[in-house]
Amino acid sequence: MSSKLRAMKIAEPLIKGEFIGRPNRFLTIISLGDKVVESHLPDPGRLQELLFPGAIVYVRPAPENSERKTKYSTVLVKNKDVLISLDSTLPNHFIQQDYTSIPLFNQWTIKKNECKIGNHRIDFLFNNSQGDEVYTEIKSVTFVENRIAKFPDAVTDRGRKHVNLLSKLADEGMKSRILFVCQRPDADEFRPMWNRDPEFAKALKNAHEHGVQIHCIKTNISLKEMTYYGEIPVNLNPPDEA
Repeated sequence: MSSKLRAMKIAEPLIKGEFIGRPNRFLTIISLGDKVVESHLPDPGRLQELLFPGAIVYVRPAPENSERKTKYSTVLVKNKDVLISLDSTLPNHFIQQDYTSIPLFNQWTIKKNECKIGNHRIDFLFNNSQGDEVYTEIKSVTFVENRIAKFPDAVTDRGRKHVNLLSKLADEGMKSRILFVCQRPDADEFRPMWNRDPEFAKALKNAHEHGVQIHCIKTNISLKEMTYYGEIPVNLNPPDEA
């Protein structure tokens, strides 16, 4: 763990509630004591292992005078005493703000955000004092089973295209990297989820073989902050070879 350990504050206030249902990918129904509300879900993944009737969640009220249809966002869930972020944009904010706390980024600095390449955007372009550059894509991970973090938990054509683009960049001699950010601390290894999206898993393994760096870090989530909690090994082999 880095000696430069820092924390990214999680925006407050947060209100404790109970999950009731999920009418669609971006909408949850939450019980807040004596009232039931509709709450935006910022993670479009399946999340069936985390969001089930009775699960403890934390919602954040929308800003006052907001014109949003939903007045809350469902941002955290508690599972077996572990808090897990449900905000798929949080890892990008975390890297933007606290990448210096991660040993992987020692000697690197963010040169540019949201780098447009063709019809796609790569999250970050890092550089160092030697003039090296590395395109870096961030992916949010929430699924953990038997202490193995897995991605994706639903088919992601967009994610596969990002991976293929980074492979192309590597083939053209440019450095590229994919960083999976596990938004929970209870994982000891990362693997692609071969059974749910084999095409993404194949693309990820192929990217590694073409020189794309694949890393995964885990984080610790509290009601107040997100902190770096260490890097974990990556296993890209299919299940029969794992």
